[in-house]
Amino acid sequence: MNDLTTVTFYMEPELCQSAQVGNHNFIGKVADVMVRAGLDVRYEPFGLRGAPEGKGWSMSHIKTPPDARGLCFRRVYHYPFWQIEQSAERWSWDVAQSAFEPDPSVTKEAARFHDFWQSRLFGDAPQNAYRGGYVYVPLQGKITSHRPFQICSPLEMVEHCLAHIDMPIVATLHPNELYERSEIAALKRLERNHDRLTVQTGSMGDLLAGCDYIVTQNSSVAFNGYFFGKPSLLFRKADFHHIAVQANLDDLAAGFAEVQRIAPDYAAYIHWFWQENSINAGRPEAEEKIAARLKRFGWPV
Repeated sequence: MNDLTTVTFYMEPELCQSAQVGNHNFIGKVADVMVRAGLDVRYEPFGLRGAPEGKGWSMSHIKTPPDARGLCFRRVYHYPFWQIEQSAERWSWDVAQSAFEPDPSVTKEAARFHDFWQSRLFGDAPQNAYRGGYVYVPLQGKITSHRPFQICSPLEMVEHCLAHIDMPIVATLHPNELYERSEIAALKRLERNHDRLTVQTGSMGDLLAGCDYIVTQNSSVAFNGYFFGKPSLLFRKADFHHIAVQANLDDLAAGFAEVQRIAPDYAAYIHWFWQENSINAGRPEAEEKIAARLKRFGWPV
């Protein structure tokens, strides 16, 4: 094997082991496309610094590739939907840069598709969704840090919510994040000083069913909210921004007002975002889409 004909998949050890024994559906399909094109495939776990540079063609799970001959692959929120991109930053993906224009010719198919995945993912909970008079604010990591792709820190976002929302606010910590004591302390101070703010962990399904709308940086909770018919206000870049309201620090009042008015076509959007602009690994055309994505980035397939 040599660098010109070998593709190395870099990923977490457990995922690497699954791929090596042929137990990962999507990775197996990507490998099949590559092998048919005359490429060799191998699997390696990430090193301490991720995937190494200058080692030829590579596919990195979730992480941004090490060099120009690498691509990133990651799940698009739920199985079996995947994407292949040059960057791990979802807001730079092709779908994020594309315009969403509902196609009337697929209205019935979009409704069927949306209803199927709505039930598959959340059972009958979306059918029983209601407006319970509170706002759901799912938080992610680094609560007190204002990172370059955000318009403010998550803590400041909560403060903006308190300034612009009269109803109760439920802010939730991410169950898989490790928070600093200082971060939790800052959030708890806000909770003590504002009776309308509740801070908790978990209960996503129940909160999506009962909230009026969602405010977040770009948590996948907002994407899940589309299955419950819940609009969202985003405080940072995202790939699923098309039917959400984008917060603007120069006029936050307008954003908070707009998110309460909008009524997007959630079924049309879910169909466009998933079925048309990602790779459904459960469909017979999955390998054709995989090959198209690889060719999109100049790979020899």
